[in-house]
Amino acid sequence: MTSGVGALWSHRNSLRILVRRDLAVKYQQSVLGYLWSLIEPLGMGAIYWFVFGVLYSRDTTRHLGEAADSYPLFLITGIFAWMWTSSALSEATNALTGQSRLITTMNVPRQVFPIGRVAGRFAEYAAGLPILVAVALVYAAQGTVTLGWSLLALPLAVTVQAVLLVGLALLLSAFNVLMRDVERFMRLIIRVLFYATPIIYPLSLVRDSDLPGWLKLGYELNPLVGIFQLHHAIWYPAEFPDARLLATTVGGSLLVLLAGWWSFRRLEPAVLKEL
Repeated sequence: MTSGVGALWSHRNSLRILVRRDLAVKYQQSVLGYLWSLIEPLGMGAIYWFVFGVLYSRDTTRHLGEAADSYPLFLITGIFAWMWTSSALSEATNALTGQSRLITTMNVPRQVFPIGRVAGRFAEYAAGLPILVAVALVYAAQGTVTLGWSLLALPLAVTVQAVLLVGLALLLSAFNVLMRDVERFMRLIIRVLFYATPIIYPLSLVRDSDLPGWLKLGYELNPLVGIFQLHHAIWYPAEFPDARLLATTVGGSLLVLLAGWWSFRRLEPAVLKEL
């Protein structure tokens, strides 16, 4: 793995070129261009705010605690991070099947292609950070959000999320070449993960529910749970994951990265043969 990381680092310029190309191709025939990476999560945030912040506001605010008065910020913080997750997983799954000609002709580590999809979607997430900061400053001026040391949760959240997504991208992209059902299966999994992760609701809603203990434990084994708690903790320190959840999140993400890297290297000869 060390030699593989070294080879990947030596081809970082190729990775940068691939990311730029993917972004250019994605928005080349779009009038609004990169603005779509902001419009979509903001539109989703408006819909969920209307449903849970207006129609069901009584049930929602009962579990939000300090986030109740700034629920729109809570929403878009989770949705912006979720758009990075869902887009990266969707596009990384077919990163090899959709670029077979480049893969068989370019002399670069094949990991560059799925990792490039994760990096490209991170660029879109980063483009939305100024909006999150602007909204947070508005609520801070109103006294409903306090900005302080909790801002340090952002680099931690981004780092752990990147580790998890790279591992999943390597795993899914290789398996999808050999079993094309993986791409269809992931569409369902992504929808399930959206509601099985504290994105539009707080984790306390699950912990205080009447679900069996074993189900709550299984729920928190999902690394995305701790990752999105870190994202929410940027503005709401009370949402910072406890030691057990944080250790589960970091450890689970590292295990996924190792499993993804190992599987990709083992399957690479069969993948190239299939392509």
